[in-house]
Amino acid sequence: MRTMLIASGDLWAGAEVMVSHLCCCLARMPEVKLLVVLLNRGRLANELESLGVEVRVIDEQMLSFSALILNVRSIINVFLPDIIHSHRYKENFLAWSASLGKGTIKLVATQHGMPEQAGRGETILNRLRNVVFFRLLSCCFDRTVLVSGEMRRNMVHSYGFTEDNVTVIHNGISIPERVGSRNGERLIVGSAGRFFPVKDFSLLVDIARLVITCNDSVDFVIAGDGPLFNELKEKITRFELQDRFHLRGHQEDMAAFYQGLDVYINTSVHEGLPMSVLEALAYRLPVIAPKVGGFPEVIEEGKNGFLVHGRDPQMFADRIFELLNPDVRESMSVAARERALQCFSREAMARQYHLLYEELCGD
Repeated sequence: MRTMLIASGDLWAGAEVMVSHLCCCLARMPEVKLLVVLLNRGRLANELESLGVEVRVIDEQMLSFSALILNVRSIINVFLPDIIHSHRYKENFLAWSASLGKGTIKLVATQHGMPEQAGRGETILNRLRNVVFFRLLSCCFDRTVLVSGEMRRNMVHSYGFTEDNVTVIHNGISIPERVGSRNGERLIVGSAGRFFPVKDFSLLVDIARLVITCNDSVDFVIAGDGPLFNELKEKITRFELQDRFHLRGHQEDMAAFYQGLDVYINTSVHEGLPMSVLEALAYRLPVIAPKVGGFPEVIEEGKNGFLVHGRDPQMFADRIFELLNPDVRESMSVAARERALQCFSREAMARQYHLLYEELCGD
């Protein structure tokens, strides 16, 4: 089965990590001939090439969109893929445009999350753009993969998809073989992600302020960077939390970051199924997250973490206080890792994608 993936490759965030994990597993399947087309050279290209995956980089900074189409089309003419699997908006348009007239190619897109403007705050222009984009997926792609059941409900209800042209495949991660327990005197609560509005790290500062006011043994840390980094740093300083709340910036070694935590917290306004939460579970971390997106499909309330209704910082703080109890924390840590092992390995994810490819090619 000749399979082509198209992705941006400009960042090293959730979608890129997922593509890396998927390609790592697909490349080991003898029946799969894999080619990855990236629009930027970055860590994803380097990671895939180190695995022996064939990678073609077409620099989107140097080419117009029409030139990108011609380049991808020429690759299609040589590689002759059975499947083209694309990720993110521009790449989906590129996959569709470049494959026009190639009637035997099956198109698959993975939608990693809902649009950041979706919902109550969505403008008319953004709503129109999203409708056009999702209409392309629902009408012109053979299958759209969503990373949570909650996303499927939203897509079917709001964007014209049917149950037949969407499939839910949860993200998968590389599960570390051995994970030790941290035995520090202080409780370290951490999060990770790009500093964008949807992550709402400002809420995490509000939570930290409540916790630190009541307890002198809890510290907070975030790994990541982005446009709101300095704004968040200023808020931490304004609340005089800089000795207890640390921004680590981009971390190459996320394993070391997770192993330095006791609790993982997510404060996103909405999410699909973030890789960071799955990784946290695999590193034996209880997870506190809002009851949105795919979190209820991952977090079992009171067993491997807590789901918080609403966005009241006190409710998040109360869950942290519960995890100050070492027995509660240890019980949840064991359950967290078991959940990751049983349901969210990259091998399980890749098998589901491979089965989907086979299903489409057999139609």
